[in-house]
Amino acid sequence: MSQAGAPVQGGPAAPLTDAFIALGANLGNPAATLAWAAGHLRALGEVTGVSRLYRTAPVGAPGQPDYLNAAVQLRTRLDAPALLAALHALEAQAGRERRQRWEARLLDLDLILYGQQQCEGPGLVLPHPRAWERPFVLAPSAT
Repeated sequence: MSQAGAPVQGGPAAPLTDAFIALGANLGNPAATLAWAAGHLRALGEVTGVSRLYRTAPVGAPGQPDYLNAAVQLRTRLDAPALLAALHALEAQAGRERRQRWEARLLDLDLILYGQQQCEGPGLVLPHPRAWERPFVLAPSAT
């Protein structure tokens, strides 16, 4: 069995694709969690850009603390579903439990863009359907 993102022995290497990932956290130590996540994204490909941190108001359930957000540009050989699965695995490793939509989070990793790919399937929509409506995506992506 090959490591995530590594080509199968003897098979052709998957093409490199630029992906844009939004990072957010508002529980625990968000700055440390985002730094940890950005470091672990390097195992999924080459990080070619990292934004500075931004503080944004939460979307959804009232009474949450503000979020810290960032964005990472990643050049990867993983296909979009495999990359999304790897992002969810990192969230779980950080202690995130998915219970309800828009709840406070230890870590949120959203796949916003994957090359020029457009798809609408169960569990994966590209480009991310609400990305351009959200300050926590727009602010980091501008840097």
